[in-house]
Amino acid sequence: MSDCLFCKIRDGQIPAAIIFRDDDVLAFKDINPKAPFHQLVIPTRHLASLATADETDAALLGKLMLVGARLARESGLAEGGFRVVMNAGADAGQSVLHVHLHVLAGRVLAWPPG
Repeated sequence: MSDCLFCKIRDGQIPAAIIFRDDDVLAFKDINPKAPFHQLVIPTRHLASLATADETDAALLGKLMLVGARLARESGLAEGGFRVVMNAGADAGQSVLHVHLHVLAGRVLAWPPG
């Protein structure tokens, strides 16, 4: 999608601090972090929202979660705990229409969020 911020990051048109990349998934640091560790994990294929995903996206969505957990482990934060958040739709706070996980850690995270 030509006007998607995350597709532009994926394609190198917008710089980002890339942490992980393979054929299916890209992870990078959030530019407005809400925790000491705040990374975004996106599919390389454009998928607008969890609300538009279907059964054919199940493996990809699972891989996003596993990459998020891997990033937390590799940063030494998994044992203390981390949070994975995916917003779907404007009312939930999704501001970029490209599926993405927020992986947050490095401080005590309050509940309920927002």
